[in-house]
Amino acid sequence: MNIPSLKEVVSAEEWQLRVDLAACYRLVAAYGWSDLVFTHISARIPGPEHHFLINPYGLMFDEITASSLVKVDQQCNKVIDSEFPVNPAGFVIHSAVHEARDDVQCVLHTHTRAGVAVSAQKCGILPISQQSTFVLASLAYHEYEGVAFRDEEKPRLQADMGRANFLMLRNHGLLVAGKSIADAFLSMYTFEATCQIQLSAQAGGELTQVNPMIVKGVSEAMRVQTGGLGGAFVWPSLIRKLDRMDQSYKT
Repeated sequence: MNIPSLKEVVSAEEWQLRVDLAACYRLVAAYGWSDLVFTHISARIPGPEHHFLINPYGLMFDEITASSLVKVDQQCNKVIDSEFPVNPAGFVIHSAVHEARDDVQCVLHTHTRAGVAVSAQKCGILPISQQSTFVLASLAYHEYEGVAFRDEEKPRLQADMGRANFLMLRNHGLLVAGKSIADAFLSMYTFEATCQIQLSAQAGGELTQVNPMIVKGVSEAMRVQTGGLGGAFVWPSLIRKLDRMDQSYKT
């Protein structure tokens, strides 16, 4: 694909956000969390305009570059002309979160097999691993209402999510909200690992659950500390990993 570079068109701040978001898409593909061209990762561009970056609909996640990302407004209208279409239906969930949460820069949503499987379990996330304690510290659930293309669902999703950073979409998949792209990626890594561990543990013998007081302690610690799960510490190593694989996401 020959996509004109936007590096000299947008601000330096937006360009860096584009590079980081393109890297996030590539990493999601590398870790096997993508669902062909479906699902999205959105990022809010700082400023009063309420503009967002989202994937060009039809590209695989491992094809996405900084310049191919589409800039849209709150209604998913293109702000910068792009040859690629966008999927307004896919942006409904993301716009709902961004609209209600000024503290969120990045929303990452997946349809992984493990995530959808646990989302279909009545018990939801069980406190059976260290990873699960981080998720349970800030977890909410939203009931399935069909393919999310109706704006009327947004108030219910916003109410269900509240101030949580992990949202399990029942019978649908996983969603995380991060104050940065780095934090969102690490949160999804933890959420996905939690679901995979739970399914593996359920295939074995009787489960041992973490003491509720420990879970409560993690919740309180996560609430008062400001570093999240430490995405900023992990992100540079992930970028180095990605650069060793393919640096075309930066174009």
